[in-house]
Amino acid sequence: MTVAVAIPGYLVGTWKADPAHSEIGFSVRHLMISRVRGRFTWYDVTIVTSPDPLESSVTASIDLASIDTGNEPRDNHLRSADYLEAEKYPTMSYRSSGVRRTAEGWVVDGELTLHGVTRSVPLDVEVGGFSPDPFGGQRVGFTATAQFSRRDFGIDLTVPLDGGGVAVGDQVSISLEIQAVLQK
Repeated sequence: MTVAVAIPGYLVGTWKADPAHSEIGFSVRHLMISRVRGRFTWYDVTIVTSPDPLESSVTASIDLASIDTGNEPRDNHLRSADYLEAEKYPTMSYRSSGVRRTAEGWVVDGELTLHGVTRSVPLDVEVGGFSPDPFGGQRVGFTATAQFSRRDFGIDLTVPLDGGGVAVGDQVSISLEIQAVLQK
């Protein structure tokens, strides 16, 4: 049964993220007082919009060596065996398993594979819209957010602070701003 869902300008097709107009970012608590933010600069995201939006899908592969927090020593430490082990586990991947409508919008259910571990991580998604571009193509925009525990993925380095708490928090917030181009 097809569920009628009105998305203005909705188009069916296969879409690839445009890296010049997309960003995959993250943030994590540091010293329990602020957040450190970063992004990944190399990734491949494919979105397939189906005639029924609830049957759409997304896959993503992110090159962990492309981590960029604006601080090279920190980036190198994050790539190391203390955190991502980017040499042993060079990519993080996501594969959707379903799409559902909620009172607040959309949720893409899926599995995140990181550090050799696969866990369910739902993405809260906002559809930015579908639009023609100045080059005769079509584009779509999505914003997605999620949170997960790094310990759930075996990344469990914990450095306690003298006054309590830890140097790096457990909860990782992910944010995606994706502008994708319809493939011909």
